[in-house]
Amino acid sequence: MAQYGKSDYWEERYTRDPEPFDWYQRWAGLKDTLLEYVQQSHSILMLGSGNSRLSEEMYEDGFNNITNIDISMVVTKAMQEKYRDKPGMTYVQMDARSIDNPDASFNIVLDKATLDSILCGEGSTHNAQKMLTEVSRVLMPNGVYIAVSHGQPSYRLTYLQRPEFGWNVKIHTVQKPMMGMTASLSADDKDNVHYVYVCVKGEPASKEAEPGELARGVVEARPPPSRWPAPPPAAPLQRRSAARRPLPA
Repeated sequence: MAQYGKSDYWEERYTRDPEPFDWYQRWAGLKDTLLEYVQQSHSILMLGSGNSRLSEEMYEDGFNNITNIDISMVVTKAMQEKYRDKPGMTYVQMDARSIDNPDASFNIVLDKATLDSILCGEGSTHNAQKMLTEVSRVLMPNGVYIAVSHGQPSYRLTYLQRPEFGWNVKIHTVQKPMMGMTASLSADDKDNVHYVYVCVKGEPASKEAEPGELARGVVEARPPPSRWPAPPPAAPLQRRSAARRPLPA
């Protein structure tokens, strides 16, 4: 799958197939989870927007400040033309590893399969670090980076829980849609969920989740210890008096 990490692949793909295409999920599948973090007044950066309908569907739901970036000039020009009558919906050709916007520009950075694509390419670790560093830079204080991924926490938290980002990572799961509605980057997924990593900037990190908790779809890594109920007080010890033996004569 190394081609997903190369810009030439995307230029050729969007030239060959200009029809709308969504990786993983549509807005309907993500809405309940994302509405916990995204407000209509927020400024949103959509990474690797491609020709996905996610931005359009969010726009129709009242999210009217969306900047979409993609490495492909072919798809960017097509989307600029398609949405030219939607004020506040902009498309810019840009590499997510080198974002042109100034620091603290966005409340929300939304990523649906872009991190996954980068991790499919050559120099994946270095390139993922560059992109996430840029994401952290353009996020406002208390901003939120949301990554929709097929990658399990054991493979993704290594990149997201780096101390220089200062992110508290919460994990949601959403059911995969029916076959044919969207596509997956991985043909051999062994489970039936996508992971939604919600990285809150400037929030104290919670403890890491246990594997069993993630399998049950726990939303955040682990509640702080103070939120766990205190153990019941121990019962008082009962002293048993032993029978006194007679002293020897």
